[in-house]
Amino acid sequence: MSRPSKLPDTGTTIFTVMSALAQEYDAINLSQGFPNFEGDPRLYQAVIQAIQNGQNQYAPMQGLPRLRELILSSVNERYTAQWQMEDITITSGASQAIFTAIQALVHPGDEVVVFDPSYDCYKPAIYLAGGKVISIPLQAPDFLPTAAQLENAISDRTSMVLVNSPHNPTGQCWTEREWTLLEEAIEGKDCVVLSDEVYEHLVFDEMQHISALGRPRLKDRVLACFSFGKSFHVTGWKIGYMIGSTEPMKEFNKVHQYNVFCVHRPSQAGIAQFLEEHPDYFSSLSGFYQRKRELLQQGLAETDFKVYPCQGTYFQLVDYSAYSDEPDTLFAERLTKEKGVATIPISVFYDEPPRDQKCVRICFAKTEGLLQEALARLK
Repeated sequence: MSRPSKLPDTGTTIFTVMSALAQEYDAINLSQGFPNFEGDPRLYQAVIQAIQNGQNQYAPMQGLPRLRELILSSVNERYTAQWQMEDITITSGASQAIFTAIQALVHPGDEVVVFDPSYDCYKPAIYLAGGKVISIPLQAPDFLPTAAQLENAISDRTSMVLVNSPHNPTGQCWTEREWTLLEEAIEGKDCVVLSDEVYEHLVFDEMQHISALGRPRLKDRVLACFSFGKSFHVTGWKIGYMIGSTEPMKEFNKVHQYNVFCVHRPSQAGIAQFLEEHPDYFSSLSGFYQRKRELLQQGLAETDFKVYPCQGTYFQLVDYSAYSDEPDTLFAERLTKEKGVATIPISVFYDEPPRDQKCVRICFAKTEGLLQEALARLK
């Protein structure tokens, strides 16, 4: 084929590369962000029951009403908000939700503000929509934007600001300060805030997740996406949801209906049944993952790796400068081959990574035994 590529600078994702390298060298895979343990068997049984009960044909385009009602009740209670049923659409995971939102709302020539390091599905979707990425580089150790950065990046050409909190790969969470700075920076600008909140339940040390959905100043121009796959430890199910303001959601659903139309019905029915029967399920998630984070951090304290603060997600950043001065891509490759532990270099998530930053990401969504074995190899 001689036609030009629409993504000429895009190759295989770093997650695929590092997972393949881990398999080749029989390394412990702490690179790609998925658990190596099962979810709740009661959830599995609920989905099986839905299949056996005939829930096997198309679901409504926006999702099963029963599931959307449960989401609505939970979101309005947790974030002191007043969203409506029509503001919610079930999606084929958060990545599909983000892609659909960008295609629906970003026009050729529009500018989209993204915070680097940024999750790798954001920028390709912006390019495919004909948009221009405006990157705000975040610096260690806090990886949070400044007022000056926001003011310089956001202009009358900005159609969208893409926020991710809790943040992958840094593990940082936005506070009242960051949300207020953003609200002030976009005042008078005709832009939408797209908030990636897939790790909303994975916030540590008694911090509280602040959702864009609970910000009154964003009420008319926000979209926020969430992930059942992350919360239920079933990333392979690829099921999530989008909630947002009336006008952005109207445009979102126009694209969604021709993208996937609707999402796997048995999963929706099973999740709805599980949430009705176990409404307190999410309350234990932060403690569950905080114990894994503490196990990893305590083990790394016995090495010369420098551990960065981790307020949320199931990712830990570590500085390896005490061991090597080589670029993080080469260090991650060598760590996989020589020590049998696969990680993710975070420079790939920047347009222009800081030159002096020596940092890799470790996923701790693993069993205690696997984390201990990985620590033994690193020590």
